[in-house]
Amino acid sequence: MLKNREAIATIPVKKLDVARKFYEGTLGLARVPSDEPEVLVFSSGNTQLLVYESQFAGTNKATAATWAVGDELEDIVRDLKAKGVTFEHYDLPDTTRKGDVHVSGNTNVAWFKDPDGNIHSLVNG
Repeated sequence: MLKNREAIATIPVKKLDVARKFYEGTLGLARVPSDEPEVLVFSSGNTQLLVYESQFAGTNKATAATWAVGDELEDIVRDLKAKGVTFEHYDLPDTTRKGDVHVSGNTNVAWFKDPDGNIHSLVNG
């Protein structure tokens, strides 16, 4: 039923104007026109990210969205750090850290938060 359908990450934020600056300016996502005034839609590859105002913004303690960036992971981490993004560091089993990148076998991951505390990640997969 859903296996051939695109999924849309849905991210709650406190203020749309702050979120727009982060997702569009810092992350470099392109805005998609939307008929909904209380929603921001961004394109990311073949998918979309929907951002909306909610009193529950930033309350999720798990990863909300992940970007598979392949071999560009370290370059993207460096570029985002230059734009002021702070990366999260976690103590995880069987995982070491190379700077801001967590390494577990062949999987490399870097986590960061948006201005509301929503957790996002970049993965080399």
